[in-house]
Amino acid sequence: MFSKIKTCTTAKEIWEKLIQICEGNDETKENKLTVAQQKYESIKMKDGETMAEFDERFSVVVIELTSFGKEYSNRELALKVMRALPREWDVKTMAMRESKDLNKLELHDLFANLKAYEFELETRSEAEPSTSQPTKELAATTSEQCSPSTSKSAD
Repeated sequence: MFSKIKTCTTAKEIWEKLIQICEGNDETKENKLTVAQQKYESIKMKDGETMAEFDERFSVVVIELTSFGKEYSNRELALKVMRALPREWDVKTMAMRESKDLNKLELHDLFANLKAYEFELETRSEAEPSTSQPTKELAATTSEQCSPSTSKSAD
């Protein structure tokens, strides 16, 4: 890096050279902005990803866009996050849309609310005993006993 700026004579020249080296020319900036916008548009919460991990990944994209001069309103960001969540979050996001003013909802407040909800869901699932297996077995046994083919063979 030093070899690229050692011929500069003023601090202004050094600064402009460093900007050019790090950020590139206008075409490079435009390409980087396009790529960042594509990341933003296609972002979705991944299977097994925690809300904290998704928050971090989403924030990196938003910060990158901001550095290129692209700004989104609180409402746009909140709706984007809500649409990026899996279907099991639909009840929570619908409730938030109806109860909160999305124009005033800051991104960190949105994620704090979603993280609290995620924690509550995890706590409930750990506290409740798993009853899915016995229920499935009972349903299978009941359907076998009540099926017409079983009762005909008994006759």
